Amino acid sequence: MSGLLGGGIFLIAFSLSAAAQVKTQTSETQHKATEEVTVERGEIVYLKGNTVVVKMEDGELESFEHVTESTSFMVEGKPVNIGNAKVGMKLEKQTVRTTTPKVITSVETVTGKVWQISPPKSVILTLENGTNQRFDIPDGQKFMVEGRETDAWGLRKGMIVNVQKVTEVPMTVIAETIRRTGKMPPPPPEPLKAELPLLVVASRPAPPPASAAPAAAVETAAAEPAPKKLPKTASYIPLIGLLGGLFCAISLTSTAIRAAGSRIAGLRS
Repeated sequence: MSGLLGGGIFLIAFSLSAAAQVKTQTSETQHKATEEVTVERGEIVYLKGNTVVVKMEDGELESFEHVTESTSFMVEGKPVNIGNAKVGMKLEKQTVRTTTPKVITSVETVTGKVWQISPPKSVILTLENGTNQRFDIPDGQKFMVEGRETDAWGLRKGMIVNVQKVTEVPMTVIAETIRRTGKMPPPPPEPLKAELPLLVVASRPAPPPASAAPAAAVETAAAEPAPKKLPKTASYIPLIGLLGGLFCAISLTSTAIRAAGSRIAGLRS
């Protein structure tokens, strides 16, 4: 147990000293960024509580529930949120998506003296603080020995080597910026003022006179009022004479009929 504990403490101290001998430098290379702009437009057609229904530009209806007070649109330079929005308000959401490609380069540098080499898998180096550290050799790893480059097979015990491990990690950083603007609906039109109807008096033309009488006679007749009863200008004498003639004719006709009847009776006897 004491041996195991001692070996564990030695390994921990060894790893800490070795980590201290590895120098790492990190650099970042940023390439040209690209932007993609997406614009969405719509009009509020329903608004109740924190639920909003928007009619999009293509005619489709989209429902947004649980809209928070922090979601606001800039209208005439002032923020408008769910609390003071109105039906008929026109909205525009502009999303700017920025994509920036980057390359993160890490350079790890180790300098030491070859204490033992097991090509092509590993090498043990004596570091500047006098400790030994084992390093695994990646495939294709190169070493700098006195200004010249060599591989694991060219290493010998006692050589001072400088090892650099370069790692490049490409990455893409995406950022989104959202701009929200809006436009309030126009105010309702003012009611029309009630206007009094105009009365138009149409004059009817006077009828033409019935006869071509002098103007003085027409004016006199028009001025006199119409009589209520007709004047008594006739008598009953013509009527009496007419009735007397009628009775005489009847009497003569009766006499003629009797005479004719007497003659017919005499002839029969």
